[in-house]
Amino acid sequence: MSLELILAAFGGGLFGATIGALQSFIFTGFLVLAGIAVAASGGTVDITGLVAFGPMFGPHVAFGGGVAAAAFAGLKRKNLDNGKDIVTPLNSTKDLSVLMVGGIFGVIGLLLNYLYGTILAIPTDTVALSVFTSGLIARLAFGSLGVFGKLSPVSGASDEIAAAAEPAKKVYLDAKNLAFNILMAFGLGLVFSKVVLDIQNPVLGFGFSAASLILVLIGLKDFPVTHHITLIAGVAAMQTGSIILGAVFAVVSAILCELTGNIFNTYGDTHIDPPAMAIFISTFIVLLF
Repeated sequence: MSLELILAAFGGGLFGATIGALQSFIFTGFLVLAGIAVAASGGTVDITGLVAFGPMFGPHVAFGGGVAAAAFAGLKRKNLDNGKDIVTPLNSTKDLSVLMVGGIFGVIGLLLNYLYGTILAIPTDTVALSVFTSGLIARLAFGSLGVFGKLSPVSGASDEIAAAAEPAKKVYLDAKNLAFNILMAFGLGLVFSKVVLDIQNPVLGFGFSAASLILVLIGLKDFPVTHHITLIAGVAAMQTGSIILGAVFAVVSAILCELTGNIFNTYGDTHIDPPAMAIFISTFIVLLF
């Protein structure tokens, strides 16, 4: 790993904080789609690997940096209403320390991915594992409620947190919502598995789902987050050659996202990304097969 790459990751984390974690992730999605288009047209430049998952827009760098900076801005500097706001561009804070945190966590994300992928060679999606670990480090560094949070809604947090279930229902899955997500995941798993097998590129679904989150920014609050579903469908389909198994593993990932979201985020005061958790766990299971 070169010094230039480390410095670039610092810039990428800082950039992710400047524009906001979610916005950086949406750019990742569009660049993945661009990379697929370049590859399909015979291009030799690896846009997906070098840019979308590189030091500029790699989720472990830019998104992770933005998440950590939001936690610091909300909980330590009081520049945001809460530490879970991954939408507000932190350019609004005009706070040098907030951007520095973003840059530092960009480097942390890069080093984590190098550790998991190159040194330890863990058989999973090491970018997603790095996003999860980075979020966990940010919570321990800047949060005050511990890894799993407290059994009461967080004061000053978002409406979603304020409206959380009763304290007795710490790990709570609504049966109707879960059934809906399972059916949605199965359907998306089928169609994206088929397309992935046709074009032989497992990240197509991820690119589509990440880019589609731009609709959340323009006001479609109920638009679904699906990259943990479509990516795992593609990975499983490529590993097994079966769209049925692709859809089954998509369902597994959807359930894991629901479960981990409740465990880590419902009562926490920073953002730990449930889709990232679902992706690295599901990918590990898929690779076992």
